[in-house]
Amino acid sequence: MSDQSVGRPARRTKTEPRTPRSPEARQRQRDILHIAMDTFAARGYNNASLAEIAERAGLTQAGVLHYFRSKALLLTSVLELRDRTDIEQLGSDRPQGLAFLRHLVDTAHRNAEREGIVRLYAVLSAESVTDDHPAQRYFRDRYTGLRAFVTDALMESCGLPESDRGRAHDAANAVIAVMDGLQVQWLLAPDSVDMAASTDLVITSLLAGLAPDRFARSGD
Repeated sequence: MSDQSVGRPARRTKTEPRTPRSPEARQRQRDILHIAMDTFAARGYNNASLAEIAERAGLTQAGVLHYFRSKALLLTSVLELRDRTDIEQLGSDRPQGLAFLRHLVDTAHRNAEREGIVRLYAVLSAESVTDDHPAQRYFRDRYTGLRAFVTDALMESCGLPESDRGRAHDAANAVIAVMDGLQVQWLLAPDSVDMAASTDLVITSLLAGLAPDRFARSGD
């Protein structure tokens, strides 16, 4: 998201959506965004067509491109909308340490109530490994940032010295892998998968492995 300068508006570039002036146009742009989110989640980026999105929005393809300039820009706008939703639910301050790990469990619980967003993430993250996919950089950066957040949370929770950051880093990769893998399993068999419970179990086990003196397993 780019900053807005004070005074004369900055000239929009072709890498940003247009800024509609009227309330009706802004609502139309939001409607296109939500329709695109549903379409990308159902079909993936490569199989979703602008023609289908335009038809569902009651527009021509040129009408959709008037708001978003390109299909790739529409995709990145959908991903930014998803991030804004997560940020709004997280609040103004990111939790630290154990609170952040608890937030991950809460996120897994909340995801069970927003199937569309979970499907969007699962489909596009897998698809992004293909050559020249427009969301590849987004997901690479997202994993890099999330990996750092989880590593820092584990380090703080366990009171680990800097020399153990490598172990915390590996544990963070495991947490992320479990959460993403659970989402795929849940999408295929929602009645057989409790994402929050499984995420909690894995994080609890990793904490006990990293800092047994702090997080001794029950019965040890």
